[in-house]
Amino acid sequence: MVTHTTRSRSRTRDQAWKIAAAVADPEVPVLTIEDLGVLRAVEVDGDRVRVDITPTYSGCPAMDTIRDDVILALTAAGFAEVEVRLVLSPAWTTDWMTDAGKRKLSEYGIAPPSGRAAVSTGPIRLAISVRCPRCGSLDTREASRFGSTSCKALFECRACLEPFDHFKVH
Repeated sequence: MVTHTTRSRSRTRDQAWKIAAAVADPEVPVLTIEDLGVLRAVEVDGDRVRVDITPTYSGCPAMDTIRDDVILALTAAGFAEVEVRLVLSPAWTTDWMTDAGKRKLSEYGIAPPSGRAAVSTGPIRLAISVRCPRCGSLDTREASRFGSTSCKALFECRACLEPFDHFKVH
């Protein structure tokens, strides 16, 4: 049997999730932390909220800003106490990104990760090619393993000659 209190807490947790989920990634502002799969859990107890986030890379400098933005968003929504925990295990993987997030990356000019992250056992996957987000060509090459942030690589398109970031699969 579901009581009014249980329903009320459930709605509050859903509301807190929506607020936290809307926080933008400071490095790729067209993505939310939900799009990235960085938002892992939200728990609510009255006017207290605990949010778990997982960095795309350990040591990711954006995590401090994300934490602060989550706290600001939830306190602005009326939650009195907000705790944001950094959860490192299991490690983040591009498999956690939403399809909407991958589409937003492409529309923004960043090639989204393709395929699934390699598992630590079994064959190692090799990227055959990365599609240019500007012209759609597969005639591209990695110019630098590191792009504008550590989670991206710099590619160049041989067809349109434009450089572009590619979100690494891991």
